[in-house]
Formats: sequence, structure tokens, C-alpha cells
Amino acid sequence: MCAHTQTRSEAMLIAAIVAGETQLYHELVRPYERSVYMMALSYMQNEADAEDVAQEAFVRAFRHLASFRAEAKFSTWLIGIALNEARSRLRRQSVIRMESIGEPPSEEKTIAPALLRDWREIPSEAVERAEIRQLIQQAVGTLPDIYRQVFLLRDVEELNINETAQALNISIASVKVRLHRARMMLQKQLAPQLKTTSQKSKRRWLPW
Repeated sequence: MCAHTQTRSEAMLIAAIVAGETQLYHELVRPYERSVYMMALSYMQNEADAEDVAQEAFVRAFRHLASFRAEAKFSTWLIGIALNEARSRLRRQSVIRMESIGEPPSEEKTIAPALLRDWREIPSEAVERAEIRQLIQQAVGTLPDIYRQVFLLRDVEELNINETAQALNISIASVKVRLHRARMMLQKQLAPQLKTTSQKSKRRWLPW
């Protein structure tokens, strides 16, 4: 299905749902269930929390569907809702942890992101090896938050630059700079490890 046809189909679905055919909502969001869950999982500490975030994102999107404007893609809007919910939940969890041990709010700790389940950006049979996947997942997980967000949306979920900027509410220039820095960080961290792990492979793995 071409992008224009898909957009028109989504617009028709949204109009029908807002008009009262709520049973169509699952059809609308089904293509994006994995993307929303994966973005949630990249933020949360475990699968249960990621599932909660994804579920809440779908509920919030349904409640506010009438306010959706077609200037942005529905998928971009939906992922943005999921990101906001994940950030809010992490902030709440952080406050609860600090209160439980008596730390002042100014000493908020950084919460490490969960690891991605897969990796689609290395066009090599080596990606099938568990040790390679683990190295990549761990490296992505260590990226600073602002760089990890852009990297996941651009190179994993394959949103374009405009969609990424919309989802994160930042400028296109910021997307480009952060993506470049994220790739450089990953290249610096992964290149020596991947070279050692698979010396037999003659293919160039990294996509940057």
C-alpha cells in the first residue's frame, strides 16, 4: 500500500472512530503496536512496565483521537504519546524511589534504559549471533537519553527526520546533530568489539 493510500485509509478510519465506530480502533493501531511497545521497552526497566506504557499510550490516543490533526502522521503522534507516558512514568518511579530512601529531589538518579530486543540496521548474517545482538543492545542502552531517543526513532523505527522532530518536539537541525553524535558514539564503542568478535566476516557491518 502506498503512503498516500495508507494516509487516506487512516484518515477514513479515524473519522469513522470519532463518529462512533469505536470497534475500528484496533484496526487503526494494529500496525504500530510493535513500534510503540519497542519504544516503551527502550525506556522502561522491564517488559511489564513497557506493556503498561504501551497500553496507556493506546488508551490516551483513543481518548484524544478527535484532537488529532493530519499535519503529522498518526504513527508519529502515537509514538510521541508513548514517549511522553514513558518519561512521566520514569519520573514518578524516580520520585517514589527517592522518597523511600529519604533523598532530596535534587539528587535524582538516572534510570538505565532496558535493552532492545532486536537490531535491524546491520545487513549481515552476523546479526543473528546472540553475542553480536547483545553487544549492540548494550551499546544502544548506554547512549545518553537525548541521543538514544533520536537513534531509536530514526535508525530502528525508521521515521524520517521530520517525523522524528515532531515526535520529540525538537528542531530538524537537532535531530541531525543528535543522530550523528549517537552514531559516532556507537561506532566508537562497537567497532573494536565487533572486529574482535567476528574477524572472519569480510562485510562492513555498521551502516554509518
